[in-house]
Amino acid sequence: MTSLEARTQNEDSGPGGYAAARLLLLHEKERSGPPRRAALARLTDDWLAGLFAAAAPPRGTALVAVGGYGRAELSPRSDLDLLLLHDGSADKAAVAALADRIWYPVWDLGLALDHSVRTPAEARTTAGEDLKVQLGLLDARHVAGDTALVAALRTTVLADWRNQAPRRLPELDELCRERADRMGELQFLLEPDLKEARGGLRDAQVLRAVAASWLADAPREGLDGARRRLLDARDALHLATGRATDRLALQEQDAVAQELGLLDADTLLREVYEAARIISYATDVTWREVNRVLKARSARPRLRSLLGGRAGGAKPPVERTPLTEGVVEMDGEVVLALTAKPERDAVLPLRAAAAAAQSGLPISLHAVRRLAAAAKPLPVPWPAEAREELVTLLGAGESTVPVWEALEAEGIITRLLPDWERVRCRPQRNPVHTWTVDRHLVETAVRAASLTRRVGRPDLLLVAALLHDIGKGWPGDHSVAGETIARDLAARIGFDRTDTGIIATAVRHHLLLVETATRRDLDDPATVQSVADAVGTLGTLELLHALTEADALATGPAAWSSWRASLVADLVKRVAGVLAGEPLPDPEAAAPSAEQERLAIEALRTGEPVLTLRTEPVVAEPEEPEPVGVELLIALPDRPGVLPAVAGVLALHRLTVRAAELRAVDLPTGIGAGSGAVLVLDWRVAAEYGSLPEAARLRADLVRALEGSLDIPARLAEREAAYPRRRGLTAPPPRVTVAAADSRLATVIEVRAQDAPGLLHRIGRALEGAAVRVRSAHVSTLGANAVDTLYVTRPDGSLLPDEEAIDLARTLEAALR
Repeated sequence: MTSLEARTQNEDSGPGGYAAARLLLLHEKERSGPPRRAALARLTDDWLAGLFAAAAPPRGTALVAVGGYGRAELSPRSDLDLLLLHDGSADKAAVAALADRIWYPVWDLGLALDHSVRTPAEARTTAGEDLKVQLGLLDARHVAGDTALVAALRTTVLADWRNQAPRRLPELDELCRERADRMGELQFLLEPDLKEARGGLRDAQVLRAVAASWLADAPREGLDGARRRLLDARDALHLATGRATDRLALQEQDAVAQELGLLDADTLLREVYEAARIISYATDVTWREVNRVLKARSARPRLRSLLGGRAGGAKPPVERTPLTEGVVEMDGEVVLALTAKPERDAVLPLRAAAAAAQSGLPISLHAVRRLAAAAKPLPVPWPAEAREELVTLLGAGESTVPVWEALEAEGIITRLLPDWERVRCRPQRNPVHTWTVDRHLVETAVRAASLTRRVGRPDLLLVAALLHDIGKGWPGDHSVAGETIARDLAARIGFDRTDTGIIATAVRHHLLLVETATRRDLDDPATVQSVADAVGTLGTLELLHALTEADALATGPAAWSSWRASLVADLVKRVAGVLAGEPLPDPEAAAPSAEQERLAIEALRTGEPVLTLRTEPVVAEPEEPEPVGVELLIALPDRPGVLPAVAGVLALHRLTVRAAELRAVDLPTGIGAGSGAVLVLDWRVAAEYGSLPEAARLRADLVRALEGSLDIPARLAEREAAYPRRRGLTAPPPRVTVAAADSRLATVIEVRAQDAPGLLHRIGRALEGAAVRVRSAHVSTLGANAVDTLYVTRPDGSLLPDEEAIDLARTLEAALR
C-alpha cells in the first residue's frame, strides 16, 4: 500500500476526501502511466464502494464498472461508466434511492458520469440491441455489492458475444470503417483524436473484443505498448489542458510533450504516430482474418450440400496458386511456398512483396514475420534481381501501399534502406501535406507509377520518387542532404555511377521546376538558362517533369492544379529547347499582342482604364474542382499607384492573383486624348468561390480606387479582421529577400508571408512608396503560406544596385509586419 492510499483510508470517505486524494494522485510526478491509472481506479473504487455501503443497499444489488473504468484505465478527466445491477427482487423505489445516493455525489464533484440501472436480463437485452453497450459490458468489473450477480452477468455477456460473433463482427467492422472515414487516420493527422481516429484507443478496444470472440486474434507484438503510449498521451493532454478531451490540438502539443518528458512536439507526434501505426496494422490483419474465417464457415455448408451431407466438419480443400519462385497465393493472401528457404534466398522478401503488390493481394502476417526472422541480408550493392523486384514493387501503384506497410511493420524496410528510419513516422507541420514523410514518399512512388510511360527510364523515376524527400529530418536544406543520401542508397541498391548521378540530381532538384515556374518570370532568359544548367540533359528533364507532378499529387489537393501543371509544362518546353540548342527569344524585342495593343490604343484615346476578362480553359479533376481561372487584361495611361489599386480591387472582389505582368507600351502621337506610354497589365486570376465578377464592376471600382474615392485599405482591414485563423497560433513574421536570379531584366525580390486578403495590395503600396517599377509579379500560395516573387527596376528600367535592393527588401519586410 502506498503512502497516498494509506493516507486516503484515514481521511473522510466523502466527496471532499476523495477529491483531495484524487488531486494529490494526479500531481504525483513519480507515479504516472499505468500505475497512476490503476491507482486512480482503485481510489475511485474505494470511494464508490463507500458510497454504496453507506446507502444500505438492498440484497441482490451490485455496482459495476464498465468500459474504460471497467478496464481500470482512468485518465485524469475520464468519464465514469457505471451500471447499477439488481436482480429484480428489491423494491424499485429502493433501487432508485440507491442510485441517487451514488450518482449525485459524482455529479457534485463535476465528474462526467455515464450511468444505467438494469437487471441482468435487461442488460443482456440492451447489449443485444446496442453493439456499443455490448462492447462496454465485455469489460464489466465488480466494484461493490453482490459479486455473484456480477460474475453471472460477465459469464452470460461473454457467452452471448461468442455465440453472436458471426453476426455482430461484420456490424462492428462496418462501424469501425464509418468512424475511420469520419475521423481520419490518426498516424497522418496534425491534430489527431487519440480515441476515435483510426489506429486510436477505440480500435485497440475493438481488437480486444474481437479476441474475446475466439473467432480471430490480433497480432500481439507491440500492441500493448502502443496502447499504453496513447493512454499516456491522453493522460498528459488532460493534465495540460484541464479538460476531458481526446483531440491533440497543435497549441497543446508542446505542453503535452513536456508533461511526458519528451524533447518537443515533433517527438510526441512521432511516438503517437508509431503507436497508431501498430494498432492500424493489427486492425487490418485482424479484420482480414475475421473475414477469412467467416467466409470459410459459410463455405462448409455448401461443401456438405455438394457432397450429399457426407462431409461432416471437413474444411474446403486449400488451393495454392504459384505467383513466383518461392511465393504462392493461398486463401486470398500471399504466402511462402512450402519449398521456400528464406535463410538461403536474400531476395525472397522483395520477390514476395513485388508479387503481392502486382497481384493486388495482401502478404500474410505469418509470411512477413518469417521473412523478417529468417531472411539473410542482401549483399551491397544489391544483385540485379533485387533491384528489379524493388522497381516492380514500386511500380504496382495503389496496391504497393499495404504491402509496404506490412514490410515496415516487421522492420524489413529499414533493414533494406537504413536511412528510412529517420523519415519513418516523421510529421510534416504544413497543412498542405496529407501524409507523414515516409508515407508521402511511398505515395509519390504510387503516383509516379502512373507516369512511367512518359519517361525513358521508369526505374529511375520510381526510385527517385521514393527517395526525393529522404533528406527531411537532417539539418539544413532537405534537398541538399537528400542528394547525398540518395546517392549512397542508389549505389547500395545496385545502380551504376551514371544512373546514381541521375537519381541524385533528381532528388537535389525535385522542387526546381514547380518553384521556378510559379515564382519566376519565364520570359526572362536567365530563368530558363538556370534551369537548363541545373538539369543538364533532356533525359533528366523528362524525369524531373514526371517527378514534379507525382510529388505534388502525393502532397495534397492544394499542391497541384491545371494552372501549376501548365506553368511547369511551359517551363519544360522552354528548357528542352535550350538543351536542344535552340536560341532563347529576346523578351525586350517581343511586340505586344494584338489584344494588348488594341486595349492600349483605346485607353490612350479615352484617358481611362480599359478592362477585359477572358476565361482560360481549366482542366481539373472532377473530384477536386479548382477556382475558375481567367486572364485579366487592363490598359490605362501610365501613372503612379496602379499596382496597389488593381491588387486591392481584385482582393475586394475575392479574386486570387496567380501571376501579374506589367508592361509599358509606347504608342505614336495623335491617337486621341494623349500620347506616349500606356501601362498594360496582363494578370492571371482565379475566382475564390468559383464565380467571376462582371468586368464593368471591376472597372468602376478601379476608377474609384485610382481617384481615391474607394478606401481600399479600410475595406481590406474589415476583411482581414474576419479572416479565419487558428486560435492560439501566431504566424511567423514575413521574410523578404533579394533572390540571386542572375536576371538582366530586373532585380528579383522574394516575399514569404502569411496569406491574407490584400497581401499583394500591401506589397504594391510599399513598392510605390519606394519609387520602384514592377515589371512582373508571380504569386504562389500553398495553404496559409504565400511566396510572391517581384521583378522590379528603377523608374528608368535599370536594375537596382545591391544596396538599394537590400534596403527595398527591408522596407517591404517592415511594411508587412
